[in-house]
Amino acid sequence: MRRRLIQSTLAVVLVVIAVFGVSLVLVETRTISNSAQERVDSEALRLASIVDSRLLGAQTVDADVLRDQVAPGQYAVIGIPGQKPIEVGAKPAGDVIHSTAKGEQGETVRMEEPRSSVTREVGRTLLIIGLVALLAVVAAVLLAIRQANRLASPLTDLAETAERLGSGDPRPRHKRYGVPELDRVADVLDSSAERIARMLTAERRLAADASHQLRTPLTALSMRLEEITVTDDLDTVKEEANVALTQVERLTDVVERLLTNSRDPRTGSAVSFDLDEVIQQQIAEWRPAYRSAGRAIVSSGKRHLQAVGTPGAVAQVLAALIENSLMHGGGTVALRTRVTGNQAVVEVTDEGPGVPADLGARIFERTISGRNSTGIGLAVARDLAEADGGRLELLQSKPPVFGLFLSRTPPLKKHAEEGPTVR
Repeated sequence: MRRRLIQSTLAVVLVVIAVFGVSLVLVETRTISNSAQERVDSEALRLASIVDSRLLGAQTVDADVLRDQVAPGQYAVIGIPGQKPIEVGAKPAGDVIHSTAKGEQGETVRMEEPRSSVTREVGRTLLIIGLVALLAVVAAVLLAIRQANRLASPLTDLAETAERLGSGDPRPRHKRYGVPELDRVADVLDSSAERIARMLTAERRLAADASHQLRTPLTALSMRLEEITVTDDLDTVKEEANVALTQVERLTDVVERLLTNSRDPRTGSAVSFDLDEVIQQQIAEWRPAYRSAGRAIVSSGKRHLQAVGTPGAVAQVLAALIENSLMHGGGTVALRTRVTGNQAVVEVTDEGPGVPADLGARIFERTISGRNSTGIGLAVARDLAEADGGRLELLQSKPPVFGLFLSRTPPLKKHAEEGPTVR
């Protein structure tokens, strides 16, 4: 591209020089020739006038008198009736420029000048025009190189940016070049980089959330299947199979919820539901794990509370809190329900060491963990709680108390708020 820009610019300059330079040479050559001819004509008339004045004054007219009136390099022949022609100056050799003038006394004056003087002057003019043309070509080449670099370098940068996007590096460069068209391309690439970065972040987040959220249902399902394999009691097998089917349904709900959140983390399906039912389901699900760890899980507080939210999401939030207590807490885990204002609150607490003071409110940030865990569970739980208009808070650090706040007001129907649609 650089070579093409330089070649095209140089070609344009050469064409301009060829067109205007040749015309200028022709005009200057003609002008110099005409000027020389006019000079010789003027000298012939001047010399004739001098001869006239001396003849009228009866003065002597000879070569010695007229020698000072003829410029060096010129040759004059004065013809006076009845006298021998008078020659002044050296007769030029070769081609000459000449002019003849007649006086009032019948005399004639022929003035000659070598054409070589005109040729020298034309040569000097051609040399000046050639130097100007050469300077124009050099300036054009330098300008073309500068312009080519100005256009080619941004294109190289944009190509590198596009290559980085293709290789999985979506960092925008935010670099502009002062050329509207190139800046527009840079804007589009930066916007694409930001969109790709968001998509990659969403994919990584979905993968991390899926691995974390699916682990608990799969573990519970595995425990139920193990119970089936070690028993010969058909009633127990049937009971455990029903529980396993429930776990499969919950696993399906977890997957659907993760996919929904990956598309729009604020898309909820809040309904009014029985909070006791979700709590008892979680206690029944986690009791075998706590029993294996030599610990207990209990519930207390106000019963028969109606809360607003997505039952599956609330179950996942409680599961994350219960699992967090199992991994990092100690002693008995208690789920307490209470009412504050227009909200139903589920508190999850244990008898463990609590949340380290240096974590504090950062406990809900992703990758933040007081122990060697993923640091995802509480962050996902908070997102799930907020998706349906609730919130998850750390109410107390030692002993740890997490509070899930859910609204008790039934959600308004969307169509009722928007009114009828006119089509």
